[in-house]
Amino acid sequence: MKRPRAILFDLDGTLIDTAPDFIRCLNAVRARYKLPHLPEPEIRESVSDGARAMIHVGFGLTPEDEDYFDRHSEFLDLYESEIAVETKLFPGMETLLTWLEENRIAWGIVTNKPRRFSVPLLHALDLHDRSDVLVCPDDVDQRKPHPESLLLASELLHIPAAECIYVGDHARDIEAGKRAGMTTVAARYGYIRHPGEIPGWQADFIIDSAGELLAMLQNRYTGKEA
Repeated sequence: MKRPRAILFDLDGTLIDTAPDFIRCLNAVRARYKLPHLPEPEIRESVSDGARAMIHVGFGLTPEDEDYFDRHSEFLDLYESEIAVETKLFPGMETLLTWLEENRIAWGIVTNKPRRFSVPLLHALDLHDRSDVLVCPDDVDQRKPHPESLLLASELLHIPAAECIYVGDHARDIEAGKRAGMTTVAARYGYIRHPGEIPGWQADFIIDSAGELLAMLQNRYTGKEA
């Protein structure tokens, strides 16, 4: 592969570590109903599967249950009001983003997280003006694993999909990236319940840190050192 022109990231569990705020908010809602705190790992593993999965972990509810939507709304309203208390970039990610910017390689975000949460979160972390593109499920008809959102990001960047890398921590991210014709990178450091399944995703690369992705870009694609 030639020098990539763009690196696209999934958001939760790939670019930023949002789990601490989700864990705090879910346990806060549980406390309102006199339920004990759940262990952090139990919630963390479900973050990339979205609010529905976290409500199931926190309350054992599914959309078919009577109280599901009340708990769902309560949880997300609290999260929205306290969206970036403990959330931060993953270790090494700031160095990676700075290097991309210095080398004029575009970077952006393609996420299944609605704009209601994505935009204020990026503003809170001072990332909104740095990211070259943000595509949320609100912007497309079909969310990941369908490739529509990735292809839209490619179109908005005016960069062919074949010249983009997509990084994600879920099987659907890799599927979407492959279907879009992008090089795919699986982030093993993310919110993954069964890490042993990652090779089965058939990503082009697997990384254990942002620093590993940076080294891969420097050594394999650009020939430049940090």
